[in-house]
Amino acid sequence: MAQRRQIEDHKELSGKRIVVLGGSSGIGLAVAQQAVAQGATAIIASSNADRLKQAVATLDGKAEGDTLDLANERDIDDFFQKIGDFDHLVFTAGDTLQLNELVATDLTEARHAFELRYWAALAAVKYASPHIRKDGSIVLTTGVAGRRPHKGWTVAASVCGTIEALTRALAVELAPIRVNAVCPGVVRTNLWQSMNADAREHLYASVGKSLLVGRVGEACEIARAYLFLMQGGYSTGQTVVLDGGAVLV
Repeated sequence: MAQRRQIEDHKELSGKRIVVLGGSSGIGLAVAQQAVAQGATAIIASSNADRLKQAVATLDGKAEGDTLDLANERDIDDFFQKIGDFDHLVFTAGDTLQLNELVATDLTEARHAFELRYWAALAAVKYASPHIRKDGSIVLTTGVAGRRPHKGWTVAASVCGTIEALTRALAVELAPIRVNAVCPGVVRTNLWQSMNADAREHLYASVGKSLLVGRVGEACEIARAYLFLMQGGYSTGQTVVLDGGAVLV
């Protein structure tokens, strides 16, 4: 009976505190919305104050927002000291990766690609982990570029592959805190906002046609994987791929 109760406890987020870095839009906001719908309280952090305010307004008074510069290690430390203990950390912060053939790659920009997606994630885990409660977890974010790179994806594949390796290493080092990652394919989010609307829709249509499911993903679909990993007490060191079949075609 005790074992059954313990397993059932992992299926509920009621009363849990969920921290989502990069939670003011896209996949991160969808994670926060679904967690709140299951009874959790969300703490979302983003560098964009206006977008953060709008995001908090969608969460039925069950969320708080903090403006956070993820490029500043001290700010990250101060943020986690301020919020205190919590149950689950989700890191979805990211920017559009520049895709170029190696000969045209600006190495300064390539280094910058690691700042938010890798170094900020590592700093977040470093300062968050002492505050994560028993049976808590961390869910990071990678991408299919590391599993099925195309020509011109050298930097993108490197970043994604690094996050998968980091996930496995952290799962070993931080146990019993569970550490997993979600690996989305192309998803309709503001990650592509640097493109004009027509180019963005053309991207979604062309990529969608190439996928086994015939379309690109939606943020709400990807968010369910984060909730599964938070609730699944037997999963650690794993990367869940949701790519519409991209790695198979």
